[in-house]
Amino acid sequence: MDNKSNSELKRLESAARAAWLYYVAKNTQDEIAQKLEVSRQSAQRLVALAVSEGLIKVRLDHPITQCMELAQQLKEKFNLLECEVVPSDPADPSSNHGLAQSGAAVLERYLKSETPKTLAFGTGRALKACIDELPTMQCSQHKLISLLGNMMADGSASAFDIVVTMANRVNAKHYPMPLPVIASSVDEKQILHSLQPVKSIFSLIDQADATFVGIGQITEQSPLLLDGFISDSDLKTVKNDGAVGEITSWLYDEHGQLLNNETNDKVVSYPLSNNATKPVYGIAAGTDKVAAINAALKGKLINSLITNEYTAKAILNM
Repeated sequence: MDNKSNSELKRLESAARAAWLYYVAKNTQDEIAQKLEVSRQSAQRLVALAVSEGLIKVRLDHPITQCMELAQQLKEKFNLLECEVVPSDPADPSSNHGLAQSGAAVLERYLKSETPKTLAFGTGRALKACIDELPTMQCSQHKLISLLGNMMADGSASAFDIVVTMANRVNAKHYPMPLPVIASSVDEKQILHSLQPVKSIFSLIDQADATFVGIGQITEQSPLLLDGFISDSDLKTVKNDGAVGEITSWLYDEHGQLLNNETNDKVVSYPLSNNATKPVYGIAAGTDKVAAINAALKGKLINSLITNEYTAKAILNM
């Protein structure tokens, strides 16, 4: 495969997916066409290509096969709506490469819909990497809503704000939340939540067709610490409280239960809930994030996952 062009390699990957769905998952060609978003004739040709290229033996001879099997195992273990597992770089299991492309593909699927969609977003490095992979599009029928504030403690804009960056790329109406991520007091949080624009944004989030969030770990490399939202002493405190992860700054424990602590009392973000009926995609991977992702899955804080092979295996082995 080394001498093949990128387009040929991409087509072989599609053929491998189609063949896995046909021979392993026992899908019909109509089901394959629907899942891969191609015509039935294209689905037939992809399965035929997998055979002609020698991908079909006792097992599919393609690295994507193991990823699809891991995704299926995660779906079954955590009752997920969707799961995408991408190959990971053995030298850098925390890399966003591959993760970003897969997340962008899922986003593009929603953005290509002619039916107006309301999409809600968290923030973070992995999500921003997904946005950077999106092509320029014209999506004026859709609404992009932020789940949390885009202001740092000193009033400056967050470097990892998603909604504004994405709106500029896809020309969609967007609703950033011009608020701090964590209020200075509970009283301040209540005042901010009482503002009519914030109430309107929360109302839109209630109607979101899909939600996309990053998953932060609670370690010395925690995004909350690195981005200045909490101090070193705060980090020590929340660790002692049992925090292993955070989503949109809401802290939760190893069981995926929200902490009842001083930091969560001041988080201004849209309330984090579990057992959502619509897709809530967690996009994250890496050594440091395994515990946080596993806890989010256990607590049903997310019901869809985009991760890499290394992380998927680590979670399944827990």
